[in-house]
Amino acid sequence: MTPLGHRRLILTRHAKSAWDDPTLADHDRPLNDRGRRSARALGDWMASRGYEPEEVLCSSAARTQETWAMIASAALEVRPVIRIEPGLYQAGPEKMLSILKTAAHPTVMMLGHNPGISELAALLPARLPHDPDFRRYPTGATLVVDFQIENWQQVEPGQGSVMDFVRLDGRG
Repeated sequence: MTPLGHRRLILTRHAKSAWDDPTLADHDRPLNDRGRRSARALGDWMASRGYEPEEVLCSSAARTQETWAMIASAALEVRPVIRIEPGLYQAGPEKMLSILKTAAHPTVMMLGHNPGISELAALLPARLPHDPDFRRYPTGATLVVDFQIENWQQVEPGQGSVMDFVRLDGRG
């Protein structure tokens, strides 16, 4: 939970997806085994740090929805409102920001795709994390950024304070 006058965004790129069925449309690709393991590990990491989303804005793609399902299987205490957002699929940072501005709860998790998610992640903080993987935002990468705003309609680029950045892609 975030204090009054604060908003927290947990910005996550979907975990590693499977490419073994060439007949599947990109939108319908599921996670592979490594992706499922890393998404579960991400849920454990979030729970261990108290990063509990109250609202989840999730792309309509199979791999983002499965990423959320694996994260939610961790010991998260909060049961968030889930919004499947078709507009997040292959969205650019402007579209993602406009969807974020519709959020109603103080702590929001957004699950999406590159390149839009990495571009949004680079726009929001006042200072970027010192991590060599931040700019490429690999699968499963997650940025936690806090804002000193009263509601999501007030969110603007360059306002956020980075609380955490992690990449748990299952490579060991």
